[in-house]
Amino acid sequence: MMAFRKLWVIAFRDLARNRRRSGLTILGVMLGLALLIMMSGFVTGIFDSAISDSILLSTGQVQIRAESYEIEKASLRWDDLLDNSIELLDSAAGIKGVRAVAPVLWASGFLNTSDETIGVRLTGIDPDSGFHDPIRRSMIAGEYLKADDRESVLLGKNLAESLGIGAGSKISLLMGTSDGGVVDGIFTVGGVFYSGVVVYDESTVYIPLSKAQAMTGVGDRVSAVIVLTEDNETAFPVADALRAPGRNVLTWRDMNELILTTMETGMSFYYLLYGIVIMVVAVLIANTLLMSVFERTRELGILAALGMKGRQIMTMVLLEASALAIMGIILGIALGVAIVWYLSVNGIPIGDEVAGVVQGFAMRSKMYTKFAPGQFIGLSIAMLVIVLLGALYPARFAARMEPVEALHAL
Repeated sequence: MMAFRKLWVIAFRDLARNRRRSGLTILGVMLGLALLIMMSGFVTGIFDSAISDSILLSTGQVQIRAESYEIEKASLRWDDLLDNSIELLDSAAGIKGVRAVAPVLWASGFLNTSDETIGVRLTGIDPDSGFHDPIRRSMIAGEYLKADDRESVLLGKNLAESLGIGAGSKISLLMGTSDGGVVDGIFTVGGVFYSGVVVYDESTVYIPLSKAQAMTGVGDRVSAVIVLTEDNETAFPVADALRAPGRNVLTWRDMNELILTTMETGMSFYYLLYGIVIMVVAVLIANTLLMSVFERTRELGILAALGMKGRQIMTMVLLEASALAIMGIILGIALGVAIVWYLSVNGIPIGDEVAGVVQGFAMRSKMYTKFAPGQFIGLSIAMLVIVLLGALYPARFAARMEPVEALHAL
């Protein structure tokens, strides 16, 4: 123990000889780890936000559909719709772990104003369902829908601004019917919402479910019953309880497969970047230690001549590497966590144009980072381990020097 303590003292004294070089090396480790922590928080924030927004605004954690229903087609054929929605709602609401249930009717259509026509996604909803609370809370103009309101609709902020309309404006909605025909109606924009997710704010029109059913001629049928559970894990036993012949029961994993697949692919790319950054830091420390060994060749020769064993010299050099790495890692964690915290509060604006380009993602116009403590710890440990592995070369080089040759070095 005493010998090990003395090696620590010698290691620190060696680092203090060239404070500028040691400081720059620590700075390199700090910036490298801070960059990794920021990237980790950024990636975690993007994907977690995309999945969370998709669940809360669109898919829910569980969905019940007819076996023949294809969401891409937004079919209104009776055979493709659920005809026992009230029974399903009561059944789902009675399952442990269910927070809210909501019937929805989806249809494609066109929104017409006096100046412009644009394609939209019409969503008939039960305004009283708790599933739609995020939309209720995101109202920025006008009023939220009422279940018995037959004349009002809700528009997203981006859609309203692109058409130059707002709460109180008159619009015409054109939509298909269950028999393949077309029907239109005049509505008032009752309110404007801003969810922050561009794909919804620029193309979604909410209409009371009873009105949507009446206009499309589907009777009391719905496209799906959406179930919101206490958490994502609860969705799987709830889905199992709802499975029955003639139903297609989907979990949030099934409905967000694109996001999850993209996440797995993207993480492979980011792991490669993590490795590159860590390797660069390891090479930086190895270079610093190798330069230090060359500068102290005569000194190391004297230590060897006085009886210091090769493994002790090797340990001393590795302790120098550890000191540089640990100080850099501590500072890097502090800087990285500070950056992630700042961006988790203030976000990074990317603009509606960029967010709207991403298809299949619930992308916000401002992206936020998210704390991922497990990844922070993992990256710190990986940084320390790889740095020490990189330091093995200068450490072995120092340990294998012959005392006679070292003493004769200039």
